Amino acid sequence: MKKRTIIAILIAFTLTFGVTALWNTAETDRHSSDTDTSIIEQNGAQAGKDKKKGNAVVSAIKAPFKAIGRLFGRGGDKGKLRRLTEKDVEKFEATGVARVDDNRSGKREKRESAGTARGHLAEGRSLLSAGRINEAIEELSIAVSLDPALNEAHSLLGVAFDRKGMSERARESYERAVKAEPEDAQTLNNLGYSLYLNGNYRAAVDRLKRAAKLSPTDERILNNLALAQCRLGKYKDALKSFTRAGGAFKGRVNTAAMLERAGRDAEAIEQYEAARSMEPNSSVVLRRLADLYQRQGRVGEAQAARVTLASLGGSSSSSSNQLTAGAN
Repeated sequence: MKKRTIIAILIAFTLTFGVTALWNTAETDRHSSDTDTSIIEQNGAQAGKDKKKGNAVVSAIKAPFKAIGRLFGRGGDKGKLRRLTEKDVEKFEATGVARVDDNRSGKREKRESAGTARGHLAEGRSLLSAGRINEAIEELSIAVSLDPALNEAHSLLGVAFDRKGMSERARESYERAVKAEPEDAQTLNNLGYSLYLNGNYRAAVDRLKRAAKLSPTDERILNNLALAQCRLGKYKDALKSFTRAGGAFKGRVNTAAMLERAGRDAEAIEQYEAARSMEPNSSVVLRRLADLYQRQGRVGEAQAARVTLASLGGSSSSSSNQLTAGAN
């Protein structure tokens, strides 16, 4: 009886630890969407990496019980947890196709039967979209070892390495992709956004400007460029980029949001007031102005903004006056 109790306690502890670890991993994988990016997405803007290059990857948290099952021996790697290391990556890059004899051998053999760089690219893309990052890196690394000029495989490797928090590896992969296809705007966008996330803002602006020149109407690229310009304190340039991306109203709102985040409240108010002159009944703008006026000691104006907001029922009377969150 005591033995069963001890086993039950150990299982409960392992389950708790497994779920916690999985949750932490899922949270870590979201590092590619920083606070500034989230803010402008809530304002209806698209930003970040290109979806077609692997940005819309499913979160690991969607399949917790499959992962927990592997803790008890179901699935691959003979029931052992596996974490990708730098050494593993070097091994993938240095070798071609390798056979692994475990209880996934049937699936692996089927994947390897394609035998071509594009076959491994397709499998890597599928694994990446399923959130199986380690396996995706393995497949994509095989693809680039078979065809070093395969631009998309390098670009997806960059996305996968970014998801693992391996920023230097991500940058190297993106740069190989750009070298293979220098005029691919979306690869330049992914490289620029990766540089932005890792604090290399000048280099990010350089790559994103090149991407914007190649694809001058791409909203995602222009918004990423604006975010990087904000980090360099170039808010006038950012306003131009935000405006090109989403129009004059969104340009003012997004610039104001970035100024507010930087603690430059007086300048943020100017931008919000300019936006309000275009859309007088925007609840987003009225709410932010009320808060900023209050912080600036402009109590009367804060109260007036709140009265107007209340008269609208707390939201704009027209859908055109209300910014909506963009899909990413």
